[in-house]
Amino acid sequence: MDIIREIALKTLYKIDKEEAYSNIAVDEMIKENRNKLDDRDVGFISEIVYGVTTWKLTLDEILKNHSNIRLKKISTWILNILRMGIYQIIFLDKVPKSAAVNESVNLAKRYGHKNSANFVNAVLRKVDKKDYEDLFKIEDDIERISKTTSMPVWIIQELLKENDIQKVEKICKDSNIKPKVTIRINTLKTNKEEIEKAFKEKGIAYKEGKLEDFLILDKVKNIENMDLFKNGYFTIQDEGAGLIALTVNPKPNEIILDACSSPGGKTTYMAELMKNKGKIIAWDLHEHRVNLVEKNARRLGITIIETKCEDAMIYQEIYKEKFDKILLDVPCLGIGVLKRKPDIKWKRKKEDIEEITQIQQNILQNCSKYLKEKGEIVYATCSIFYEENQGVIEKFLQKNKNFCYKKIQFNKDIKEKEDLKCIQLYQGEENDGFFICKLQKK
Repeated sequence: MDIIREIALKTLYKIDKEEAYSNIAVDEMIKENRNKLDDRDVGFISEIVYGVTTWKLTLDEILKNHSNIRLKKISTWILNILRMGIYQIIFLDKVPKSAAVNESVNLAKRYGHKNSANFVNAVLRKVDKKDYEDLFKIEDDIERISKTTSMPVWIIQELLKENDIQKVEKICKDSNIKPKVTIRINTLKTNKEEIEKAFKEKGIAYKEGKLEDFLILDKVKNIENMDLFKNGYFTIQDEGAGLIALTVNPKPNEIILDACSSPGGKTTYMAELMKNKGKIIAWDLHEHRVNLVEKNARRLGITIIETKCEDAMIYQEIYKEKFDKILLDVPCLGIGVLKRKPDIKWKRKKEDIEEITQIQQNILQNCSKYLKEKGEIVYATCSIFYEENQGVIEKFLQKNKNFCYKKIQFNKDIKEKEDLKCIQLYQGEENDGFFICKLQKK
């Protein structure tokens, strides 16, 4: 039996039954079996797991058309075997249908019984690429977008509050794009020329990012095992996340608070922009998450970050009017990073919006008290819902007349975003979805 597909199946089971995050589950399963796998195997496992998780709604829709058993009655093992088989037949042109069917049947024999194997065989033999094409003929716009892009209806309805149907369809399509690997060069240790030279020597293809310190890599594997990464010459970071740190516009010798800092990508970028001079106080709610910030800072050779386990919603008098600038990259529903964490769309529900926006408002209200006069707060999320973004800001400004919008200004590298009140980035081929807003204390 194909061990590669079996590892993928076990990972999907873990995501479904233990509610593990897809990226963590994949990493753990690959580490556990690393001695049995080569790079191609690792790539195929990731393809299957992320593919099935991303397209689950669409795969189930196709499955319903060919199964005489309701999905709720099918065991989790067999259901995921069927999803894997359908995903390969519909979306992976390099996998022959016969291989997809036969390997799925073999898995069903092991994780079910004889009747399970016969059922899997009967269903998958009926599946054809036309099944997916037929979904585009659905007349109702919301239903069509949901079933062709594998997006829950409630997310589409939320997006329609602020966007027309064409824009929403594009947002949903783009959430299924396979993400590129983007890196940020650590200017405390090296420069772009040296990194580009090293990549050329290793045969790693890349292109310039929109931001000055960023490169977009092509088809690179196991990047965290490279000595250049281990020695802190670069960090893996999306350009949207980098844009947030740039919006803070940190200067050497300033005192800055990053109140929701883990895992530390934006924190460490701010430290690099400050040339490792001044101080950044980095908070997070849990010790293991604070440790991630410390680990990243050590690898990058940064010494100005002081980490603490703190709840950004609880007021502390000692921090009153202490900081020149504050970054609030607040907890959010994460709908802007679905292409990296597709399981988010199955874990979240509409009712979560009210709960998360209350947390966001509390953090912003509380941390605003820590800002010096004329100081600046950058509020950011990796979400694309109005309620989590502009909605939170508008409510805050209504209550706090001593704050106002501060125009966001950038350098020549991103001139199209110059002099903005707020930025809403949507997921694309080279960036995740982010909201960024800057406020100033009068």
